[in-house]
Amino acid sequence: MGTESTLNKKAAVLVAGSWGTALAYVLACNQFEVTMWTRTEAQAKEITTQHHNEKYLPNRVLPPNITATTDMRQALEGASITLFVAPSSAMRSVAEAAAPFIDPSSIIVHATKGFEPETLKRMSVVLAEELGRPQDEIAVISGPSHAEEVILKLPTTVVVASEKDEIAEKAQEAFMNSSFRVYTNTDVVGIEVAGALKNIIALAAGLVNGLQLGDNAKAALLTRGLAEISRLGVAMGANPLTFIGLAGVGDLVVTATSQHSRNWRAGYMLADGTPLQVVLERMGMVVEGVKTTRAAYHLAKKYDIEMPITEQLYEVLFSDQPIDRSIEALMGRMKTNEMNS
Repeated sequence: MGTESTLNKKAAVLVAGSWGTALAYVLACNQFEVTMWTRTEAQAKEITTQHHNEKYLPNRVLPPNITATTDMRQALEGASITLFVAPSSAMRSVAEAAAPFIDPSSIIVHATKGFEPETLKRMSVVLAEELGRPQDEIAVISGPSHAEEVILKLPTTVVVASEKDEIAEKAQEAFMNSSFRVYTNTDVVGIEVAGALKNIIALAAGLVNGLQLGDNAKAALLTRGLAEISRLGVAMGANPLTFIGLAGVGDLVVTATSQHSRNWRAGYMLADGTPLQVVLERMGMVVEGVKTTRAAYHLAKKYDIEMPITEQLYEVLFSDQPIDRSIEALMGRMKTNEMNS
């Protein structure tokens, strides 16, 4: 059953990709009037008049209380909740464009899983800078949640985090219903780091599947991948317990084991030697794990953290290192204790 909201029933969603559309659908099911912002007039018209977003969620009908516009002011006017779902590389420019039109009382939430490529900053930091909001007033929603399943109302459970309990609880109130369960958390750093870094492991998992390396290798990749994620996250200030929760192991499992995952699909395509640029062109959507691999590679050096899987994937993606050489490098590392590395 849906919850009774104390927020006014107007929401803005920026932008209209697959995950933004799925979350707009959740809000619409909770009786919000949802306005999505897109740069594309044709997409805005398709969503508003035809109630479809075929490029991102084909063959799914959207309810009439979801509309779209290319006018930022119109999208944000009167919204009690503003949801940013822009790609990490575009978050700053979208936030900058939105800032003059956001109501001061609007709850700010983002659902983007990545770091800003140039600065390596987390998305809540970027939003706080561009919107002039304290970081503790920015919330993030994350967890194991394929857009294709959310819009079918299949059971989904996620977490929303803010350093202020009341912000997280208001976001929880807005999104939670009978098919979309929402927990709260205060570990924004952990939720953001987990959500971003799991895409690296999902890319690698696609490679493992494409190369037919077997279930043993997949299990090892996920387990050691989680160790890398938590190691960097804790160094950045996260609570280690976050990484065994929904945004950590939960999101990692769903993203690294499902063909719904664009990161998994990209890795699978790379396995046969297809060049990275060709893979990205064929995907037609942002593959956050590619940019995140580069960001995590540099963050690991900044924090002096060992991330061998990330390092080897970086060499495959950006230095044209043969995949078999990376596998040899991982399997041939020095003997060590599982708990210490």
